[in-house]
Amino acid sequence: MMKVTLEVPEEVAALLKAMEAKLQAEAKAAREFQPVDPEGALRSIDAAAEALSLEGKRRLLQGYDADVARLLIDGAPHARVGRYTATYKARQGEVEVERSLYRRVGERNAPTVDAVSLRAGCVADGWLPEAAQGMAHLLASGTSREAEGTARALGVLPYSRSSFERVGQEVGRLYGEGRARLEAALADALEVPEGAHSISVSLDRVALPMEEPKARPVGRPRKGAPKRPVDVVFRMAYVACLTLHDEKGEALSTLRYGRMPAGGGKELAQRLALDVEALLAQAPALRVVVLTDGAPELHALLDEALTLHAPSAKHVVRLVDFWHLMEKLSTAALLLASSPKKAEVLRERWKLKLLNRPGAVWNLVSELTDSGKRDVVVADSRPVHEALTYLENHGERMHYADARREGLPIGSGNVEATCKSLVALRMKRPGSRWKEESGQHVLDLRSLVLSDRWETAMDLTLAPLRAQVRRAA
Repeated sequence: MMKVTLEVPEEVAALLKAMEAKLQAEAKAAREFQPVDPEGALRSIDAAAEALSLEGKRRLLQGYDADVARLLIDGAPHARVGRYTATYKARQGEVEVERSLYRRVGERNAPTVDAVSLRAGCVADGWLPEAAQGMAHLLASGTSREAEGTARALGVLPYSRSSFERVGQEVGRLYGEGRARLEAALADALEVPEGAHSISVSLDRVALPMEEPKARPVGRPRKGAPKRPVDVVFRMAYVACLTLHDEKGEALSTLRYGRMPAGGGKELAQRLALDVEALLAQAPALRVVVLTDGAPELHALLDEALTLHAPSAKHVVRLVDFWHLMEKLSTAALLLASSPKKAEVLRERWKLKLLNRPGAVWNLVSELTDSGKRDVVVADSRPVHEALTYLENHGERMHYADARREGLPIGSGNVEATCKSLVALRMKRPGSRWKEESGQHVLDLRSLVLSDRWETAMDLTLAPLRAQVRRAA
């Protein structure tokens, strides 16, 4: 084996020596069939590796420092105003670096900057991109308390829950500020998977607990009353997904999107359409399917967006989710049949007709109408009336047999799953409540994680934090 000589501080050298001694002791104990201490050996290795990694990063950052009278930062002249020690936060922990601060020439109260942060692309107050990305990813996956606990269990990112919240939110803010540029770049980076036959786009809504300011009562507030009273109300957030399917209609990959209630669905539908257009530029033969649950607002938003922003989407197939229709028909079948078993048989007969016979929906309308039970009330509802109304309103979007023959999807299960995975699992926990801005940050981060676009998105998001630093003439 080769020997490598490194200059390291005494405390790092001590840890490396302790690790070597522990490894030799463990090897000897194993050869002699004596009790071994794998946990202690692993801790020794981790401690030495962590110390060595932090020292390497400290030296790297120190090397990024510039201690001259004047600099050009992205072409703008800056003058040195002082030299101080600062703490930078890496994945393994904190390191201290002495660096010079600079202020833009001619701007008395301009913020100070330093070459170390600009060259490394630090987030906020000294967070290296590797640390900031990891903290944002954990915040997207769970609460700040859970993020802190997960990091501690993994032995990385030894920071407080408040730091996870603050840094994760900052990464989300940076993404939100550059949304137009970043989403366009992510669209350009999309790749059509092998075997893709069609694209489905779906839009849905999900109730979200929102914190909103509460009007103060007239008169002097009672003792102990909150200074800033709030109400928790439920508002409808928008969720969308774009799924690529094979020639059997099975999902190959899915992109997920979310917007807080104030964001509305129009922007989200536009984003879907632009991504569809980017995919069609690569594979013009892909079929496009619009799948919704029957809400007029949702399919109107998608129809308009595809018309305006996806001109390559020709002959779009528009369908109402098959399983929403079957829910309506199941209730009607219970009324028409004399027993639950016969209702199940009737339901299956209707299902097979819809899946295999073109125009079956209108035959079903006739059958339900001829039953004479349209106005029969069951537990404050009229099952046959509701099924007929659904069929009559959306019959033109129920060409399931034709779609199946062409290998197209007929169910909007992907967007239903997105409502749960993107919003419900993270943002509808007991006691949770959200504000518009911070909630959108989490939604953005979580959508990138669930869409397998995290690394590309983070590279694009954090790249502008790095600046060109040169010595002024």
